[in-house]
Amino acid sequence: MKCYFGLIGAGGYGREVMPLLKSSLKTSSRKDAELYFVVEGKPEQKEVNGYTVLSWGDFQALQGDKFFNIAIGDSKARERIATQCIESGFYPFSIFAANSLALDRCKIGQGAIFSPFSMATSNIIIGKFFHGNIYSYVAHDCTIGDYVTFAPGAKCNGNVIIEDHAYIGTGAIIKQGSKDKPIVIGSGAVVGMGAVVTKSVEPNTTVVGNPARLLSR
Repeated sequence: MKCYFGLIGAGGYGREVMPLLKSSLKTSSRKDAELYFVVEGKPEQKEVNGYTVLSWGDFQALQGDKFFNIAIGDSKARERIATQCIESGFYPFSIFAANSLALDRCKIGQGAIFSPFSMATSNIIIGKFFHGNIYSYVAHDCTIGDYVTFAPGAKCNGNVIIEDHAYIGTGAIIKQGSKDKPIVIGSGAVVGMGAVVTKSVEPNTTVVGNPARLLSR
């Protein structure tokens, strides 16, 4: 049976991730699979960087096993699309750059993307459809929820809990917590670019600066 891999999202992040997908498949049992960009609605371009762009409906109509990942920054859109894909019988897969690292006892949920130079160290739980962009890391004894995004260079030190749909901005640093008192980044919270987080962040708030302070609720 034919096998198809669809990367949903043909924007900037999708264009960065597609070469990682192609490279990872070269050494897999599915190295002959066909690769496509997939977009919602009618494609504006027939091809992006040498890969055919299909609409959702055209990808769904292909006869064979269909696998998917989602290279879209909006976490709510990621959740909606993931649910739709799974309900349609598509299979989620994860993408790991060859030089990304997951060390000892890391449990990583389906649909993760680990970009070049990203890392998860030891004793970590990461939920579904995590995005770890270039040079980002998650340190020991952290728990990361579903649909969390780490922008380039985001740094999460040990004993931190990051809840679902949180966004950690480019170059942000989250101070290490403790086993008895972890730092908690609440559901839907946004940690701004370059922020230095030294204490817990409430759900659905935005913090910026050094030390990080509340911007909006």
